[in-house]
Amino acid sequence: MSDVQNKQDTWNIYGTEISSRLLIGSALYPSPSIMEDSIKSSGAEVVTLSLRRQSPESGGGNAFWQHIKDLGMKILPNTAGCHSIQEAVTLAQMSREIFETDWVKLELVGDEYNLQPDPIDLVKATEILINDGFKVLPYCTDDLVICRHLVELGCEVLMPWGAPIGTGKGLLNPYALSAIRHRFPQTTLIVDAGLGMPSHAVQALELGYDAVLLNSAVAQAQDPVLMAKAFKAAVEAGRYGYMAGSMPEKDVANPSTPTLGMPFWHQENS
Repeated sequence: MSDVQNKQDTWNIYGTEISSRLLIGSALYPSPSIMEDSIKSSGAEVVTLSLRRQSPESGGGNAFWQHIKDLGMKILPNTAGCHSIQEAVTLAQMSREIFETDWVKLELVGDEYNLQPDPIDLVKATEILINDGFKVLPYCTDDLVICRHLVELGCEVLMPWGAPIGTGKGLLNPYALSAIRHRFPQTTLIVDAGLGMPSHAVQALELGYDAVLLNSAVAQAQDPVLMAKAFKAAVEAGRYGYMAGSMPEKDVANPSTPTLGMPFWHQENS
């Protein structure tokens, strides 16, 4: 692609221009050095981290946070592990002070069985945080109506799941994800959770999603650094495929080489 085309193909998070279509998490890596090498290999510009798991109220995790800051990336704090509106709001407010960012990936666990986001409390917490000046990136299911409520509250970014977090099952309901894309063409959409293979990322980008967010798929791979490179290539392939436009599906075979106009070779009997 030309430089002009590449420039036009950037996307944004609440007005902040982003080039890479891969966001990456910072948990579960075998070591800090592997985490750093994997994040760098992914080409991602945004890294997420969980404040709650680092015990910010007692000053825990300072060394880890500084390590993340030293990567020079945009930080997206999340409220992973929160089970109530008050927990999530308090943690978001702490993250704003620590990282000096009004971005927050809002997560609210609704059920421990599959860690599904609580759709009702998610909407309520989103309204509170938006009124408090936050730029909320809500992690939600692929429910079109919930997404509509979040957009109506002022969310410019939605993060519907592909599958339950950490399962690696890929896009369980491509139809639902596609419906969200068509319903909200001006909203930034990021598939978050459930992706396990680079092909899953390709599929998400081919649906027209702006980006994917990964953690377990890279951190728990046998070779996290190599897997990060694979996902970097996957999001590029998926985006190019979406921009190119796929051929129409057909119910019958259609030869790629037409017979019309081809020479007819005739061998006479000797």
